[in-house]
Amino acid sequence: MEINLVSDTITKPSQDMLQFMFNAQVGDDVYSQDPTVIELEATVAQIFGMEAGLFFPSGTMANQTAIKLHTQPGDQLITDRQAHIYHYEGGGISFNSGVSCCLLDGNRGMITAEQVKEAINDPEFYHSPLTSLVCVENTTNKGGGACYELEDLKKIKEVCDAHDLKFHLDGARIWNALIAKKQNPKAFGQLFDTISVCFSKGLGAPIGSVLLGDQETIHRAMRIRKILGGGMRQVGYLAAAAIYALEHNIERLADDHRRAKEITQVLLTKEWIASVEPVETNIVVFSLKPNYKDQQLIDKLKQKNIYISTIGKGKLRIVTHLDYREVMHTYVLETLSKL
Repeated sequence: MEINLVSDTITKPSQDMLQFMFNAQVGDDVYSQDPTVIELEATVAQIFGMEAGLFFPSGTMANQTAIKLHTQPGDQLITDRQAHIYHYEGGGISFNSGVSCCLLDGNRGMITAEQVKEAINDPEFYHSPLTSLVCVENTTNKGGGACYELEDLKKIKEVCDAHDLKFHLDGARIWNALIAKKQNPKAFGQLFDTISVCFSKGLGAPIGSVLLGDQETIHRAMRIRKILGGGMRQVGYLAAAAIYALEHNIERLADDHRRAKEITQVLLTKEWIASVEPVETNIVVFSLKPNYKDQQLIDKLKQKNIYISTIGKGKLRIVTHLDYREVMHTYVLETLSKL
């Protein structure tokens, strides 16, 4: 029994999801003629109370499209130093949009309105890049699945409005945040100009993200998606997986969160642990004491058929997910307890 806790992206479609995909009605989505894609886009837009959505093959492409929509070459965006758009999207901010980043030292990947306000360049001072966009990530990946409070996001939104800045949410794991904080998705739709949401992480679909915004913004996004190579044909088979995930796999995220917290409780009892980040959702980030090697722990767990990963700078990561069953969880807890 191999237990892969490297990421929640490693899940495979269930038999029920595969059957649902197999039965999908499809068309040519490049011509906006795929009924299942149209249904998915409308469904997700309705969930967040936004006007329109656009299906993408990846969250990276959805985020990069949003950045392109809201900026001009030479502009600058503000984000956290640990943000996915900066660390894990291949330098796309500069390659695709010609934009630089003002990186803030947030708390576990989360920034504040005060930090944003202080980072905005004077628009009349043409020696500095023009600040045009603020991007936040919820939940935060490198921040260990931390979730923003809505009030903190509202304060950032007020700063954006006061300084004529666009506001984008990288909501790859927004579903985890909604369950953990018992938040209303429409509250997020009221705050952001664009939101990207993903189906291939906690929700267990094999592929896909949707970018949300108003009708005019999403119409412009179609052109950018085309330029980036994201136009797809009979993609309703994949959109069907996302629809199935929305209908069946959101509430069960609470199980992933519970298991992550139970893993944390065991880790905190071990004398070789230096620290464990507070756990709100399905990501456990921890570090070892100086006289212990990260690779040593990774190898010991691998010998027990348990796979975890390092995220650099002395931090290790465990991610619970749909395919991590209770019998596996019991085994992991027992193994960690005995190490």
